[in-house]
Amino acid sequence: MKTLGKILGLIVLGLLLVVVALGFALTQLFDPNDYKDEIRQLARDKANLELTLNGDIGWSLFPWLGLQLQQTSVASTRTPDQPLADLEMIGLSVRVLPLLRREIQMSDIRVDGLELHLRRDKQGRGNWEDLGRPAQAGKPEQPKVAAGETAPPAEAPVETPADDTARALRLDIDSLTLNNARVDYLDERSGQKFSAESIQLSSGAIRPDSDIPLKLTAFFGSNQPVLRARTDLEGVLRFDPALQRFQLNNARLSGEASGEPLKGKTLNFAAQGELLADLAAQVAEWNGLKLSANQLRAIGELKVRELDKNPQLSGGLSIAQFNPREFLAGIGQELPATADPASLTRLELSSQLSGTPSAVAFDKLDLKLDDSRFTGSIAVADFARQALRLQLKGDKLDLDRYLAPKSEKKEAAGAARQAEVKGAVAVAVQNSDTPLPEAPTQQAWSEEAVLPVDTLRKLDLQASLDVGQLTLDQLPIGNAHLQATAKDGLLTLKSLRGELFGGSFDVQARLDARPSTPQLSVLKRLSRIPVEKFIKTESKEEPPIKGLLDLNADLETRGNSQKAWVEGLNGTASFVLHDGVLPDANLEQQLCLAIATLNRKGLNNPPNAKDTPFEELKGSLRFTNGVASNPDLKARIPGLTVNGNGDLDLRVLGMDYRIGVIIEGDKRAMPDAACQVNERYVGLEWPVRCRGPLELGAKACRLDRDGLRQIAAKLAGEKLNEKLEEKLGDKVSPELKDALKGLFNR
Repeated sequence: MKTLGKILGLIVLGLLLVVVALGFALTQLFDPNDYKDEIRQLARDKANLELTLNGDIGWSLFPWLGLQLQQTSVASTRTPDQPLADLEMIGLSVRVLPLLRREIQMSDIRVDGLELHLRRDKQGRGNWEDLGRPAQAGKPEQPKVAAGETAPPAEAPVETPADDTARALRLDIDSLTLNNARVDYLDERSGQKFSAESIQLSSGAIRPDSDIPLKLTAFFGSNQPVLRARTDLEGVLRFDPALQRFQLNNARLSGEASGEPLKGKTLNFAAQGELLADLAAQVAEWNGLKLSANQLRAIGELKVRELDKNPQLSGGLSIAQFNPREFLAGIGQELPATADPASLTRLELSSQLSGTPSAVAFDKLDLKLDDSRFTGSIAVADFARQALRLQLKGDKLDLDRYLAPKSEKKEAAGAARQAEVKGAVAVAVQNSDTPLPEAPTQQAWSEEAVLPVDTLRKLDLQASLDVGQLTLDQLPIGNAHLQATAKDGLLTLKSLRGELFGGSFDVQARLDARPSTPQLSVLKRLSRIPVEKFIKTESKEEPPIKGLLDLNADLETRGNSQKAWVEGLNGTASFVLHDGVLPDANLEQQLCLAIATLNRKGLNNPPNAKDTPFEELKGSLRFTNGVASNPDLKARIPGLTVNGNGDLDLRVLGMDYRIGVIIEGDKRAMPDAACQVNERYVGLEWPVRCRGPLELGAKACRLDRDGLRQIAAKLAGEKLNEKLEEKLGDKVSPELKDALKGLFNR
């Protein structure tokens, strides 16, 4: 038996030596370079490839099945003169015996100088789409069937046994190295180009369910816009083909970008975390996310579900406090100038994320901006339409800080008017016994565009905002609530309400930006608001009127500048001013002067009081192209009733009123003996004329001398009648006395 075993062993050894010798002889005697034409034809027939083999083909057979190609290019047979890939060298080898066990054991794979040229033509067809498909041959002729015969049944497709398909190949590669590779992509329809060059890839041993160290560097570029970026990626790859599960642990991505969008600036970026893709469950995750971009720092968790359908994003994101103004300037994006240069310098947020390929939402948002803090949600409902959805609650917000600074054009718009009225205001403030001021004639408003109409026409917005303390145009609004919508050029302010100086207001408005000239309408309701708090004067003088204002207004206008809005203003309004004061406007002095004039006496002690208090001032306004007509002005002053009518010209901020003051019989002593009131003056309407700039208020009012002459004539006629009655008595007939009285009255 020993001898037989020894003989068999020698026979096996001999056979192995023969196989090795045959393999060695095959590799030495057979040269694949002699068969390049056959290889090219095989590539055309089986894979639709045009193969160019400029370098030598090296190979080995046993125990490694090795292959080395040099100076090789690949193209589609449809465009053979446009290579899809160029290759300087590729070398790889596979162990032969493990192939019998459906295992691929490979030594180091090395690829040098790979260049991929991907093109999509003007019809949208890629130059890679035909690769791997066998060349189309003529369709086999169908057997002819004679009349009355039945065609033979078609052959059923051969089914692959389940065991063969279920058993996957096992991959085992010692390492993979890719040197100086390049990928270009060109879309001829748009002219857009992308490139990745100087690609360096190296890995450790590649085996399923094992850690695979991975390192990649590359330079990316594009032409629309011109952009360049350098990237470095490191991590540990782990995959399980059976479970279709892929992980990149301890992933670290870093690099820098520059180009047209950055306007000469550089963006340094970095990201790290644990990445997972489970294709069986159609889920991808990025855990332990850390992101930085220049000074911006963020952390979070991201998860995407339904990868094969409509991907759904969820997760969380937190951004540490940073300076948005400096950050954007660092990437070439300057923020618009604001009234306060220190605004937009502090931003911090944390939020839950959700989204789809066409939308994103920040829920449970906690946002800190400068000195303000907001909670709520912000969403973009549709990226294509830029559909913005806001629902926020904040503690305080000073909007004045974020508005555009006052332009020179706006400031210069009222300069001519200010110069015109400056003298009249100064004189009237110092002395009310001066001639009646002239009404201003110069425009007070700017012609500079106010609204970004083109942007508003595209705006898609649904917003709800609540702020505990809102500052707007220097007005402190408490418990402010804003609700607005915008779509297809139609903007609707459903409500803007709040508390102001102890009173309240509610505004509704509508802006139609669809026509070439925008149209604006507004409904206002003010209740018990101190009017002096929001009346602004260019000088620092005291406001011309004080009191608690109730106002209801229904107005409309058109245009896109202050001047156009004022000149096109139409509508109606009604107002009541309670418990008010006319500062530095002594109506008593005007009456005293009128009475003294009628009494033919001079004033010895001018009134000391500077202001005129009133219980109520009310009326209605009708606006016509910027001029407000007020036909029914009424005021209640202790002992007096005031009636008036006139116009407010908002175009030049001027007024022209005729006022009648009626003494109701107040028995208080007048400050001067020359203007004591007697019974004849009670019930008379004393005429006052008010004309001039609105800044003057009641200081623009003067005694109407023409009207006073009429009163004097009336009083003189009444006095003559009294004398006539006294002298004539019963000496003449009543008819004669009436005729004489009529004559004196005339």
